[in-house]
Amino acid sequence: MMKAILGFENGVAVVGKHFGAKRTVTGELVFATPYTGYVEALTDPSYNGQILLFTYPLVGNYGINYDDCQSESIQAEGFVIRELCEHPTNDRTLDGFLKAHDVPGISDVDTRMITIMIRDEGAMRASLLPSTRGGDADVKRAIDLARRAPDIADLDLLSEVTCPDAYRIPGKGKRFVLMDFGVKRNTLKNLQRRDVDLIVVPANTSGKQIMDYEPDAILLSNGPGDPTQAKKGISVVRELAGTLPIFGICLGHQIIALALDGETYKLKFGHRGANQPVLDLRTQRVYITAQNHGYAVRNDERDKMTVTQVNANDNTVEGIANEYLHIMSVQYHPEASPGPHDLEKSFFDHITEVAGRPL
Repeated sequence: MMKAILGFENGVAVVGKHFGAKRTVTGELVFATPYTGYVEALTDPSYNGQILLFTYPLVGNYGINYDDCQSESIQAEGFVIRELCEHPTNDRTLDGFLKAHDVPGISDVDTRMITIMIRDEGAMRASLLPSTRGGDADVKRAIDLARRAPDIADLDLLSEVTCPDAYRIPGKGKRFVLMDFGVKRNTLKNLQRRDVDLIVVPANTSGKQIMDYEPDAILLSNGPGDPTQAKKGISVVRELAGTLPIFGICLGHQIIALALDGETYKLKFGHRGANQPVLDLRTQRVYITAQNHGYAVRNDERDKMTVTQVNANDNTVEGIANEYLHIMSVQYHPEASPGPHDLEKSFFDHITEVAGRPL
């Protein structure tokens, strides 16, 4: 079997077994901790520009269910796992899935060691390349490629994941305009279940274009990369705040915070998994949430936003609101599947109820 090499900008490299596409890629290496959900994670647009590592050791055992896909294709640049199941419960293998989408993978590496390294040193640039022998020359090349890879903050990832043109998913309920920064299908499904009349627009849509649809509310989706890159989204929120309700999920939450004069910063290694505890400061109740983000909103008091929820592990901001402006956003993924559903119903029920209310 062909070998693969995973090289890091800090000079570390590991050699394992290659699977998936025979292609060399670079990206920021990040780890995620769920036991299941590799199809959902790989196809989540928020992973665009990143090489994804699963900490759970056995991956691929239940094959591929295309109903679980959160977008049309695999969004992660590459996949790193401990053990690949070659004989899953259905005949669609993870190896074939990656090959079909031209994405490389590496298995039989010490994912625990890599995870500890990332926790200690932070998310870092990496490269993944196929290698016939895994010799010193290829190891050196892998490290060099990682060191020359661009920083994720400098990449325009939104243009790669947003829809090219606006489209409508008709419903008989309230009309939402959803700014697509890399929306997951499960968000669309949650809105469809509530009979929302949904207009999905590209990330560069202007405030005037949005208002031309005569919406009852705006929802800013999840997405990849540095939120400061979403300049049009920030300007839309600033322009329309106080005109109609505005809501956000993950990247959308960060965009709203920036528009309300807040600040964002990059976390050392991010929150990615299905077991992040969130404390609601109003009720003192803790919820378990699914998350996938490398940036966070700075926990400072601001005139225009109130922090409503925080992460029980590190006190990072998980929710903000401005009741006067009818603005509310969350850092976690209420639509997550597989994963906890603690806040799915309450989030989507709330935003559909508030939409259209007079300000």
